[in-house]
Amino acid sequence: MLREEVNNALTVLKNGGVILYPTDTVWGLGCDATNELAVAKVNEIKGRSADKSLIILLDNENKLQSYVNEIPEVAYELIEYAENPMTIVFSNAKNLAKNMINADGTIGIRVVKHEFCEQLLQRFRKPIVSTSANLSGQPTPKFFDEISEDIKAAVDYVVDFEQENRTPKKPSTIIKLGPSGQFEFIRK
Repeated sequence: MLREEVNNALTVLKNGGVILYPTDTVWGLGCDATNELAVAKVNEIKGRSADKSLIILLDNENKLQSYVNEIPEVAYELIEYAENPMTIVFSNAKNLAKNMINADGTIGIRVVKHEFCEQLLQRFRKPIVSTSANLSGQPTPKFFDEISEDIKAAVDYVVDFEQENRTPKKPSTIIKLGPSGQFEFIRK
């Protein structure tokens, strides 16, 4: 079941499509974070402005250097000791679709600890966009059955894994990390 769903999602991502998938936080819309057209499609599905930031998921902190020029040492400690999902906003993003990188050059990255996401990211070998599966301005759905039918119909693939899961999850903590290691909480 899991392997089949990873394979199905992988095919869609490789073809520039958008998936609706479970994460370590809430259900997300995802695509290849290096594909500008796919990223634009995620924004279109959500009905959100392209200047609002999206985040990417990685399966391993060793991949950070592929997408960020300078990684303050404290980043590795924050990732290692975080008890809950945490997104870190880094300066000087690189090797991503232009419409993924914020105007100030930053990118939000979460090293994900979730069976489906880890397997998908390991097989895809590129970062995946993760944004909550709701229309812009609407509440974030806590469970799969709260996701709008419009969203489900607009994506290229709906992952059939953890759809029945009723364990309460919430969006990640977001920390903005400066080049010299200073950080501030954006969302706790």
